[in-house]
Amino acid sequence: MVGGGIFAVLGLAVSLAKGGTPIAFLLAGILALITSYSYVNLSKSYPDRGGTVKFINQGFGKTVFSGGVNNLLWVSYIIMMSLYASAFGSYAPNLFEITSNGTINFHIYASAIIVLATAINYYSITVVGKIESYAVIIKLVILLGFIFIGAYGLIGNPNISQLAMSRWETPIKLFAGGMVIFVAYEGFELIANAVPDIDNPEKNIPRAYYYSVLFVIILYVIIALVTVGSLPFGDIAEAEDYVLAEAAKPMLGQIGFSIITIAALISTFSAINASLYGGSRVNYEIAEDDELPHYFLGKFHKQPIGLMISAVATIILVNVLDLESISTAGSIGFLLIFAIVNFVGYKLSDAIGGGKIIPLIGFVLCIVAIVVLVNQQFDTNSVGVYVSVAIFCVCFIIEWFYKKSEK
Repeated sequence: MVGGGIFAVLGLAVSLAKGGTPIAFLLAGILALITSYSYVNLSKSYPDRGGTVKFINQGFGKTVFSGGVNNLLWVSYIIMMSLYASAFGSYAPNLFEITSNGTINFHIYASAIIVLATAINYYSITVVGKIESYAVIIKLVILLGFIFIGAYGLIGNPNISQLAMSRWETPIKLFAGGMVIFVAYEGFELIANAVPDIDNPEKNIPRAYYYSVLFVIILYVIIALVTVGSLPFGDIAEAEDYVLAEAAKPMLGQIGFSIITIAALISTFSAINASLYGGSRVNYEIAEDDELPHYFLGKFHKQPIGLMISAVATIILVNVLDLESISTAGSIGFLLIFAIVNFVGYKLSDAIGGGKIIPLIGFVLCIVAIVVLVNQQFDTNSVGVYVSVAIFCVCFIIEWFYKKSEK
């Protein structure tokens, strides 16, 4: 979860929620925590490397509906990688400008990092794992340092008044702001893919989900508090795409700005690196379950063909859509997927030994979140909504044609 999301969407969250940004992150985190209840029970009952794909098939069978949703999951991975690449392209020019044109710099860096991560995935999966291990340590150390130093820097900072309730947006806008940046939490669903490797699953599966989500909620809320309390809203808006680095300046000056920038580059690169690996496996699992044509089971340089398709699609998206449109499409996609997983948790509650109330609440909240998000974004960012609808339709139309041709 603590990948590229927080670096990519923090400025966007502040632009929508203003002084209530910590509340927006809290609301999104609560929805993630409720959804993790369904994931815990489904993971314990159906441990499988297919994770979410297997849960949806378990709930609805291998139908056009489940196939369309699983296709949406794969496309949502591609959208997430576009989000991370967008953040990388925004932060990187702060260290080194290739040209005098900021827009060109963005496109060069955003595309180059996808190419690099793709090359590493083809070179060695072992290297991918090592990069992730070191990247997690580095980015958490830097972010925790930012929190402690930033919290101390809030003492006497006049901008701390921005956190007052009078500076919050309306409750609907706070909720919508939380849902736009919901993508910063979606990573917990990947725990499901690792369940077959977990020792003492009955005890450790709930710990894996609940501890990670709670930790990230606390981390994100404090980061939002420090950021909003450190910088005037005008400065945050000006540096929206790299606001976390800008927030380090009042405490640590240019050195702090550079350190956070480096952390952002490491985080977004590692997120792309891992998501390419995970996304190609999701694509392979869907084809293996006969919900995509079997040529997706083919290999290219000993890796699933979905790896190259995912990389090319990511490069196209990040160079066509803006950050808010990418974030909106990603959030809508995962909210819909989580709504369906919560419904499966409710539907199969007797079989998996879980309660019905929490999954039902999760399902209803996800649907409400989608409605609120679409309504809010349609006024300010209709492109993101149209892209989301188009992706949804394409995923289901392709599945319908495939099932029909297969018959």
